[in-house]
Amino acid sequence: MSEKLSHEEFVKRAIVSLRKDGYKGIHSVYSGFNEAFKKYFDGENPVEVTNRLAKEGKIVIRPVKGGVMLYLPEDAPQPRSSADEALRKMGL
Repeated sequence: MSEKLSHEEFVKRAIVSLRKDGYKGIHSVYSGFNEAFKKYFDGENPVEVTNRLAKEGKIVIRPVKGGVMLYLPEDAPQPRSSADEALRKMGL
């Protein structure tokens, strides 16, 4: 039997394998990631693990409707401030 992946290896493999064409991240719920994580790691909480990995800079988490998006750091969208967005829309 092969060795189990570490949490980090599992999450990074999931992001690369489960993302749809044209997308750089995965939705934690709709992609099936949360359920797959619980099954692979015998009921461990994926939220705690992904939050820890995000704090360590291994992945990036962005809140979205119904859950979160998980990204590899190099693929994460850059956050824009609301002020910058407002000025851009105003043409300033």
